[in-house]
Amino acid sequence: MKPVGWVDEEPGSFGKPLFLAIYAAIAVGIVFSGIFILSSFYSAGFYSDVLSRSSPRTSTGVSAGFVDPLGQNVSSAGFSAPPGSRRSGARPAKVKNVWERDIWDAPPTGSKMPPLESFRLTKELVQHRVKDNVLIVTLGNYGFMEFILNWVKHLTDLNVTNLLVGAMDVKILEALYWKGIPVYDMGSQMTTVDAGWGSPDFHKMGREKVFMINSLLPFGYEILVCDTDMVWLKNPMPYLARFPEADILSSTDALVPTVTDDSLEDWKHVVRYALNIGIFHWRPTDSAKKLAKKWKDALLQDDKLWDQKGFNDLVYTVYGPSVEGNDGLVYAFDGKLKLGILPASIFCSGHTYFIQKQYQQLSLQPYAVHTTFQFGGKGGKLHRLREAMLFYDSSDYYNSSAGFLSFKPHIPKSLLLDGPHTVDTHFSLLNYQMKQIRTAFAIAVTLKRALVLPPLWCRFDRIWYGHPGVIPGTMTRQPFLCPLDHVFEVGIMVSELSEDEFGPKIDFREYSFLENPLLPKEVISSRMEVEICDEGSKECNRAGRQGTSDKLNKIRLAKNSSEETLVQMLSSYKNIKILEFSSMEGVFHGFSSREKDQKFRRRMKKYVADWCCAENVKFARIFYDMYWDEKPGWKPKLPQSEEEDRPPP
Repeated sequence: MKPVGWVDEEPGSFGKPLFLAIYAAIAVGIVFSGIFILSSFYSAGFYSDVLSRSSPRTSTGVSAGFVDPLGQNVSSAGFSAPPGSRRSGARPAKVKNVWERDIWDAPPTGSKMPPLESFRLTKELVQHRVKDNVLIVTLGNYGFMEFILNWVKHLTDLNVTNLLVGAMDVKILEALYWKGIPVYDMGSQMTTVDAGWGSPDFHKMGREKVFMINSLLPFGYEILVCDTDMVWLKNPMPYLARFPEADILSSTDALVPTVTDDSLEDWKHVVRYALNIGIFHWRPTDSAKKLAKKWKDALLQDDKLWDQKGFNDLVYTVYGPSVEGNDGLVYAFDGKLKLGILPASIFCSGHTYFIQKQYQQLSLQPYAVHTTFQFGGKGGKLHRLREAMLFYDSSDYYNSSAGFLSFKPHIPKSLLLDGPHTVDTHFSLLNYQMKQIRTAFAIAVTLKRALVLPPLWCRFDRIWYGHPGVIPGTMTRQPFLCPLDHVFEVGIMVSELSEDEFGPKIDFREYSFLENPLLPKEVISSRMEVEICDEGSKECNRAGRQGTSDKLNKIRLAKNSSEETLVQMLSSYKNIKILEFSSMEGVFHGFSSREKDQKFRRRMKKYVADWCCAENVKFARIFYDMYWDEKPGWKPKLPQSEEEDRPPP
């Protein structure tokens, strides 16, 4: 049998040459097609410089016949035109790819996930997200899904849409796609849970950021690179455009302000502080690309090198002089790179925003806040943003079916304002507040309600190195409204402790919760005051009405009430969303069983943290004690040995 394409002719005819010519043409076509495909792949910059670190991934999408983001059928050959759109001689209508859609424009219900290859990073696709040659990028795994959504929401609220998210795992990629957020596959194969600071996964995540920068810079766009645990409060584009000569503009961990306006930090006076790579802007210059490559190489050579330290080591190789004619810029790295340091008063760290509130004291408008300088891990970051009303939670968070419990805290003026600021006066102030909070937690768990915590006041700052109460040179006022993680272990409070050992989990909310504009009207309007009265009073333990309204809005509860009294008096008002106690001083007598009490005590002891740090001593932290009032003569004392350097029993 002759091959297909063979022409059957007499001897000496041209059949064989024709067949060979056809096959030769096919072979040439295959070669050129292969060259074109390979050149397209590598010109796209899809991690061509770091392919050796990635292993092949299997697509979770459908290779043929899937439905594209607009809900139209697509074959493996490409996008099809919408039904009924083709006419004789008409070109097929172009369908938007997964990055061209408007942000929050989620794919239609019932559509299928495109193949993973659709989310590869290419210049052609990135250009759909760029505006004025700038792209704002972040990256994360599924463990930070809520932070990523919050990050995107704040930007789109500012009408900033030139953003893109790098997905470190397939789970976060798919979740963001179905939310209508432009996302690309980093090929990282990261864990889907939170990577604790300093862990191997933490270091791996840091390297992913460096790989991303090296992949994006060759495209020729400016990139504003952000961590997901930060929030944009103002459009940063106009500010960054003020310094067109800068190769890199970086945020800083500087705590002492060097300027009092919105100028760049004085580079000569922030050298003792690290540049923070949670917010930094790169321009695609030769110097920036050179730094990015050296940074990547350094991290690949040392898998224990922290990405931020590696960046600082390189940048500070050369530091100075000033760039002439460019206020605030300094030559760094190789002596050619032009660096600007963003002012920490408006590109805020967790300290300059939440503790010092520099922007308020300097009458400036902050552009961003990064949840650094905190002690609660992911839970602490989240709670700080909630305290500042900078986090968008789901509707269930604001309208719990169990209802809420709040109280009016009482702090004597002498504890808050009188006398010098010392370790003793700091602990006296906190102990007084903790006792009320302990009672509130007990009532909350008894009534199965979420506790709205009160504002917490501190005299002393908390940091991980020795200081005299506040960090010298900072703008911290004493006393100050301190974040919950300054005193409590927020990470433990939100964790799933064993109910057999610690009793039921107690839900809680931040002190600003009832002032949050996201709180539904039906919650705000459903309140009842619980007025605390003296035992034996005729008005105690009864409901009352206020004014001429027929609406029941007050109930009087005697001090020293038992668990049974609380349940009897208040459980019938489950339809009331907010119970507002007039006080928590001496309200609760105790639990009905020793077992309940022991479990609750174990939980409370896990909730409190420590103060740190005293100067010039080996054991520098002092632990808070939730049951300090049961220990006559209790005083805050520094540990004298390793055995003493631990939480109280």
